[in-house]
Amino acid sequence: MVVEHAELTVEEGREEEFQEAFGKAREVLAEADGFRWAELLRCAERPRVFLLLVGWESVEAHTVGFRQSERFGRWRSLVGPFFAAPPAVEHFRELGPRFSG
Repeated sequence: MVVEHAELTVEEGREEEFQEAFGKAREVLAEADGFRWAELLRCAERPRVFLLLVGWESVEAHTVGFRQSERFGRWRSLVGPFFAAPPAVEHFRELGPRFSG
């Protein structure tokens, strides 16, 4: 499994509206083959910045399976209008089980 790490910068004053739209966009993500889970976090120091973490079965499940499907167009039409800059996206491989104290 890999984790997509996407830093999303939202236009000033549209943060709450973006969060609402993301609720619908999350449903589109959940329909994708290879999708495992998604989490959206908001930066405490930079409130216009959100961190989207998405678990995928593989990099290809995201970059080919999702990105080249009609679902990506639907997802982007829901959240894309809020972006102040293109998202910065990287993929990380899990090295072991999650630690919880």
